[in-house]
Amino acid sequence: MLTQSQRLRRLFAGKEIIRVIGAHDALGAKLAERAGFEAVWSSGLEISTSFAVPDANILTMSEFLAAAASMADSVRIPVIADCDTGFGNSNNVIRLVQKFEAAGVAAVCIEDKLFPKVNSFIPGRQELVPIAEFVGKIMAAKNAQQSPDFMVIARVEALIADQGQAEALTRATEYARAGADAILMHSSKKSPDEIIEFARAWDFSAPLVVVPTTYYKVTAHQLQELGIKAVIYANHGLRASIRSVLDTYREILEAGSTAPVEERIAPMSLVFELQGMPQLQKAEQSYLHVGPPATRAIIPAAGDHLDEYSMKHIAADIPMAMLDINGKSLLRRQVEALNQIGIHDVTVVGGYKRERIVLDGVKVVENPQWSEESGEMRSILLGDQRSEPQQRTLVAYSDVLFDPQLCRRLAECDADIVVVVDITYDPEGYGPRGKRPDLVSLADPHRLRMRRMFNGRRLNSLLRIGQGLSKADAHCEFTGLALFSERGWNQLLRCYESAQTRFDNQPFHEAPSFKGASLTDMIQELVDQGHPVHCLEVSSGWTEIHSFEDYKRACRLIASEA
Repeated sequence: MLTQSQRLRRLFAGKEIIRVIGAHDALGAKLAERAGFEAVWSSGLEISTSFAVPDANILTMSEFLAAAASMADSVRIPVIADCDTGFGNSNNVIRLVQKFEAAGVAAVCIEDKLFPKVNSFIPGRQELVPIAEFVGKIMAAKNAQQSPDFMVIARVEALIADQGQAEALTRATEYARAGADAILMHSSKKSPDEIIEFARAWDFSAPLVVVPTTYYKVTAHQLQELGIKAVIYANHGLRASIRSVLDTYREILEAGSTAPVEERIAPMSLVFELQGMPQLQKAEQSYLHVGPPATRAIIPAAGDHLDEYSMKHIAADIPMAMLDINGKSLLRRQVEALNQIGIHDVTVVGGYKRERIVLDGVKVVENPQWSEESGEMRSILLGDQRSEPQQRTLVAYSDVLFDPQLCRRLAECDADIVVVVDITYDPEGYGPRGKRPDLVSLADPHRLRMRRMFNGRRLNSLLRIGQGLSKADAHCEFTGLALFSERGWNQLLRCYESAQTRFDNQPFHEAPSFKGASLTDMIQELVDQGHPVHCLEVSSGWTEIHSFEDYKRACRLIASEA
């Protein structure tokens, strides 16, 4: 694979004139390549203008280098860096060549004006350095390069400084003798006559490069007939964008919308293409296996929650999922936590006051038989709308507020079935009118004491789960969060079907009895059938909102973190 320097050398060795366009960033370079130009000019004028400062050696070498490096990294065509006067003396030029060559730039161009320079099209101070000083810079540059293909272009400003053809020829000849790989002869006249005269007098000991900014009517073909090897359109992309952007901004302000300009501006699909988004997506599919696999979330939110006396009036008009928690609904806070860990495929199953569940970015399906007797599993299965194969499923109860860190810990688990359990469960902490929790009995309860000494990553195994478990046998409480691998989810589905068949001896979609099953009922069925269920033990990161006291506590928690 050729380097950019090798490509530029081949272009200079070819028969055709090289057409080069100016840019100041990676996007400009990509547009140049897309348009068909053979090389990119990392323009000092454009880079300075992009910082909104004059082209007068105000920016540092590091800023010019960063711009050129970003261009070289984004395109295959060669990048030629405009390096003004070399940012100092020969020592500065040595460092310049080392840095720009290491960044993958194909060539650098330095000019023979005094530092600090001003743009060549600004009347007034256009002072040249002595020939000997600039010859020293060229030799220092050539001795500093590592690859023989890297090019150093000497820019002669004698015509800009009104010093005439003789001075221009003398300087160009000496620079070529010092080792310059090409001579850029600059002119600010509106006619190409100066350039034509010079080209006819030049012995072509080094190829000629021109910049027809002011004598813009001359064609590339005419320049090629003069023997000129490269033409640089140094700032036209910047000037075109300034005019276009200003016109677009004015039109949007006048119209009060973007409708009049939408047909003229680039579509978002082109923006994504220039960004490299298709390649990124392809790379993700091929290589990005270091993180957790694709995961979707199902939030069963069908129940009415009117059995809790302290919430009877508050929850009368809305499902619990839409309960306002310090300015955001509970559901929005759940979805934001899921989004933060990369889960964007979220399905909410509504029932009671289904029409009140409104949230961008989620799919909402309805469970028309949402009564308490229908059970959570019916809602969960109605939310089973997989968008891609080999997808994991995270189930989150709709009345649980949880933080992203807890979700992230759960998503990092690689077991087939994992439930999150709270080890701070207090069997005496639930009043006689409070909701009975889903308790959990662990296969290795001794690990709970070990957690005080060492918080290991090994998951405990679940032995029993459900509201029917006695307090004496319980070790912790189910939080309402569970994760299933594709295999674990299929095990859950088969378990549900077999359980209904066993209870009713009827097909899955017709069996009425087991449709009242809860998620914890089915998890216990899985354990009873010999499927391992693991527990992620936590002591914080979640809170259930069942009573009014729970509601107030959740609001306080959110307010304290704001």
